Amino acid sequence: MSQANGGGMIRLGGIARQGVIGVLQGVLTDMIDLFTHAKVAHWNVKGPAFIALHELFDQIAERAEDHADTLAERIAALGGRVEGTARHTAGASRLGPYPAAAADWAAHARALAAALAVAGGHARQGIDDASAMKDAASADVLTEVVRDLDKDLWLVESHLGV
Repeated sequence: MSQANGGGMIRLGGIARQGVIGVLQGVLTDMIDLFTHAKVAHWNVKGPAFIALHELFDQIAERAEDHADTLAERIAALGGRVEGTARHTAGASRLGPYPAAAADWAAHARALAAALAVAGGHARQGIDDASAMKDAASADVLTEVVRDLDKDLWLVESHLGV
């Protein structure tokens, strides 16, 4: 049942929707930007591990895109307005810019590893925030995001010998 509290925050089944929507939107923005980082790495990677990294970077992009869709749908289900244009993402992403100087395979792998680590940290914080707002469903969505980000980071760092 929906209800408004004294501060005007809409609640649904005990969930502070606006707060959770903000958490989800932040991670969504990161996932959209991560998709672009992975595609830039995918398009530009060169070197002895080309095919392995080319394919890995594309798989990372696909997973980021899938997570973005799931996050956007969760935001919409909670009654939020989904923001996901390139202009919005450029201004709101917490990943930082992809390094224009990345030239060899290792530079692309390091750049993507850094983006994965930052995105994973924000998604982890999102799990804590969603849990504190008593939204187990959103925390579950974010947990799945973290699982994939952790695995992707491991795969990329393995190429770097980390």
